[in-house]
Amino acid sequence: MAWFKQIEFAQPGFFWLFVIIPLMVVWYVYKPQRQQGNLSMPTLQGFKKHANSWLPKFRHTGIVLRCLALAALVVAMARPQSSLSWQNTSTEGIDIVIASDISGSMLAEDFKPNRLEAGKQIAIDFIKGRPDDRIGLVIFSGESFTQCPLTIDHDVLINLFQDIKNGMIEDGTAIGMGLATAVNRLKDSQAKSKVIILLTDGVNNTGSIPPVTAAEIAKQFGIRVYTVGLGTHGTAPYPMQTQTGEIVYQRMPVDIDEPTLTKIAQTTGGQYFRATNNETLKAIYAKIDQLEKAKIDVTQYRKKTEMFLPFAAIALLLLLLEFVLKNTLFKGALT
Repeated sequence: MAWFKQIEFAQPGFFWLFVIIPLMVVWYVYKPQRQQGNLSMPTLQGFKKHANSWLPKFRHTGIVLRCLALAALVVAMARPQSSLSWQNTSTEGIDIVIASDISGSMLAEDFKPNRLEAGKQIAIDFIKGRPDDRIGLVIFSGESFTQCPLTIDHDVLINLFQDIKNGMIEDGTAIGMGLATAVNRLKDSQAKSKVIILLTDGVNNTGSIPPVTAAEIAKQFGIRVYTVGLGTHGTAPYPMQTQTGEIVYQRMPVDIDEPTLTKIAQTTGGQYFRATNNETLKAIYAKIDQLEKAKIDVTQYRKKTEMFLPFAAIALLLLLLEFVLKNTLFKGALT
């Protein structure tokens, strides 16, 4: 009955008419008692041929058909409408690419367990909350590449997201290259809204494309970029391995190029956010989620289809069936 959940009623007030059905049943049950009387018969011989008839067993068919007909008529008057015809979100909705920094500094533990793992889990929760959008994944460090192209198969995307780790590519922070790769994945998209979520904890220090140049390219393709700077203020604990294999922690300064990240966001019509711990990063994803839902709601439409006619036809057929039975097979038996 999943289809029934997609039906809305334009005039639900008519459902109050259902109270007539039990009143009809009560009237039917007690009316014969008011019409009871005594009848004297000289012989019962005339009733013997009907003694084994099955017709008396169905003497209540009339009231059943009338109640069902009234129920169908009430549903028809409430005007059921199908709302299944949504705009095709795979081509008309939102395409999102998450561009994530996986450089060595993302192992800092001002986030729990660290910036990279916290960013992965919170992003995965974000993905699970947007089942109708195509989402892709780009990772960057000293260079960048596409970990997962735009897809509606979020199970595959999540598995690939979980597999990313520091050391997959040469270390460094090529913000411009990461952004340019994400733009390349979105430039041919026909979606109404194209979005990049760029997460980094550092300063662009390598790559052949400056971040602002990549932002200008994104703007030309109508791509909006939300930039997120990851890291607490001041210093953060960073794990380092000694020659004996022991892990020691060293306080490292947090250096995020906020002016550049802000410029990228402003150029493309997005916003810049600063995340200092897991909770603020969750709040940022929630904010982006609401911003993009608000934008796409304007472009979506819902086509409703009237569905009262089948219920009206059912009511008519039931009444017609009662009339035919009452005047033929059950003549004199249905009341």
